[in-house]
Amino acid sequence: MMSDPDNGKPHIPVLIRPLIAAVSPVSGVWIDGTFGAGGYTRELLAAGADRVIGVDRDPLAFEMAESWASAYGDRIKMQLGTFSKLDEYASDLDGVVLDLGVSSMQLDLAERGFSFMRDGPLDMRMSQDGPSAADLCNTADEEELADIIYLYGEERASRRIARAIVAARPLTTTLQLAKIVEGCLPRAKPNQSHPATRTFQALRIAVNNEYGELAAGLMAAERALKPGGQLAVVTFHSVEDRMVKRFLQARSGNTANANRYAPEVAQITPAFRIEKRKAIGPDAQELDENPRSRSAKLRVAIRTDARAQDIDPADLGMPMKKQKRGR
Repeated sequence: MMSDPDNGKPHIPVLIRPLIAAVSPVSGVWIDGTFGAGGYTRELLAAGADRVIGVDRDPLAFEMAESWASAYGDRIKMQLGTFSKLDEYASDLDGVVLDLGVSSMQLDLAERGFSFMRDGPLDMRMSQDGPSAADLCNTADEEELADIIYLYGEERASRRIARAIVAARPLTTTLQLAKIVEGCLPRAKPNQSHPATRTFQALRIAVNNEYGELAAGLMAAERALKPGGQLAVVTFHSVEDRMVKRFLQARSGNTANANRYAPEVAQITPAFRIEKRKAIGPDAQELDENPRSRSAKLRVAIRTDARAQDIDPADLGMPMKKQKRGR
């Protein structure tokens, strides 16, 4: 594992060994669409990339990288923004890497409000801008909160939790919210996740529009990659993986009709080629080194020379909140 140029402790990116093996030989210009602590960027450069454009919506990511990034000179370019717009930052790319979800850097800082294990303001904004999780909890009605927690967190007790959140308003801190959720659910058994895990995940996804960003980012990667360029995506839960899987199936021409009586699905010229249909997960060594990797899945596809096309996010299985009726 590559160490930081300043000899600090290296950040270990999830599934980095199988990712580098899957996209090798690495060369040319890549975008790391979720720069975070810079782990994927450094490993891509070590593997042979000429240049990596690191994209992140969190200004803190680049502030923290100042201590080591200069050692790479112009081989690293840091771009503040979202990966849904990555094709605006570069084109004719040799590769795009996306590591979805919240970064360990954000989880470790109590003041960012992502963790139910550390007391801090109920924030969860990756960009440090716009409405926070507290704003959402304190202004959304019970039905909207229940939909968010159920659709984005796959939490069966969503209505009970939403009702408790509304009754406890105003909410201002992470531990306050965690306690409310714990009071709605049975005590976790050994080796089970914390009761608040799904609710915190759901609110974070809603605050940062993560599913909308993912759908747009996959299409942006298709537009930005050159023929032979590679797309590698690491997901951490079933909804993300389903969206990536369906996107790659649709854009590789492998979408089949589930119902023989349904209208025929229009055949497309494949925009991607998939060499391994099955997602790659962590091996025993990685699980021992990095427990966070236990739910991670890696999918890789190779761009063809077909024209890029947009796709309806609903076709990717993206959860859709109910539209409110006008009064």
